[in-house]
Amino acid sequence: MQIEFLGTGAGSPGKFRNVSSLALRLLDEINAVWLFDVGEGTQHQILRSTIRPRKIEKIFITHLHGDHIFGLPGLLSSRSNQGGESDLDIYGPKGIKQFVDVSLRVSGTRLSYKLRYHELEANAEGLIFEDNKFSVYVAPLDHRIESFGYRVVEHDHPGELMVDKLKELNIPSGPVYGRIKNGETVTLKDGRVIDGSKMIGPAQPGRTVAILGDTRQTNNAIKLAESADVLVHESTFGKGENKLARNYYHSTNIQAANIAKSAGAKKLLLNHISARYTGKMAHELEKQAQTVFADTKVVRDFDVIDVPFNK
Repeated sequence: MQIEFLGTGAGSPGKFRNVSSLALRLLDEINAVWLFDVGEGTQHQILRSTIRPRKIEKIFITHLHGDHIFGLPGLLSSRSNQGGESDLDIYGPKGIKQFVDVSLRVSGTRLSYKLRYHELEANAEGLIFEDNKFSVYVAPLDHRIESFGYRVVEHDHPGELMVDKLKELNIPSGPVYGRIKNGETVTLKDGRVIDGSKMIGPAQPGRTVAILGDTRQTNNAIKLAESADVLVHESTFGKGENKLARNYYHSTNIQAANIAKSAGAKKLLLNHISARYTGKMAHELEKQAQTVFADTKVVRDFDVIDVPFNK
């Protein structure tokens, strides 16, 4: 599981930061990529990465401001032109279907695959997707328009077969190992009975990532980020700019750090950085936040962050 940032800027594209988009790379887990927001130019950013548009299976939109959705029609069209045939799911606030449908219709664009829309009701909260590998939860945030945060929870991985223990018991390898790994009770040729459930190591806890849209400081952010391995939070403003952040319905780096600390998250990634913060100033945002939450990083376009298993 990796997070690749395709755009980390706020409002308008800049020289060094494109507008909002990130990819949750689940290639090892389900051979797929999930996008969160698709700001203008996202498909250009993808060209500079190793992501293949046909691998994109789901797109989650946090809110309908242009810097988070203007790249969506172009990306959908390119995915079709580049061999994408599998259906694609789009999650987002009410209005995302109309935006995409009108853009495609007016431009005469026909896709080679089906779009499935999952529009979120106002103040939607709770489970919105689940399969045998992942669950995705949503909660409303506090922005000028409807804005959501997402919590992606990986299900626990089954424990590994304790091969060394089987060898100590002189159990020969072969098909019997598969039955034991399935937790079956197996009777060996010499009459011994092996309880497979006792030959499996402890389950490996899955990982949790919280990805938030634009927001003021809000308790729902803490709920979404509770014990998360990674929290991705906006940092449009810096230390001491609380009034500006509130007036513009955004957050400061210190507010984001406090959210991470209150939630018991393990790592905080700050994005949606204002164009005012370049070079040393962006580094200063990071240092300020680290005084509250030590494991904080201000991300840049094309940063790839591994989400490791807990040891």
